[in-house]
Amino acid sequence: MKTVSVRVASLIMLLSLAYAFPLYASGITAIQEINTSPANFDGKEVILSGITKDPTRIPVIDLKAYVLEDNTGEITILTDSDLPETGIKLTVRVRIESLAIIKGEALGTTVVELKRYNNL
Repeated sequence: MKTVSVRVASLIMLLSLAYAFPLYASGITAIQEINTSPANFDGKEVILSGITKDPTRIPVIDLKAYVLEDNTGEITILTDSDLPETGIKLTVRVRIESLAIIKGEALGTTVVELKRYNNL
């Protein structure tokens, strides 16, 4: 009986950890994968992690963007949130969107930030 209680408690703890930290359960996508085949990611949400750089803000058209760089490449991310500081490690959930896909090639691909996670 005691063994069953320990197993149930362990299972509940593991499930609650997966719920509390969903980005680790789903995995992190390498930026190179998106840059190599953006059409494969069109309309999908992925988790990216890397170091921030090159913040850009153009108030006239309400555009905010930054570059995220991992060990496979870099990608520009559009955001509605405040721009992150340069040089910090950041993990984000993003949606990949393409203006068009013609003969399997994505045109006008954008990466839109949906949520930021605190790095542990």
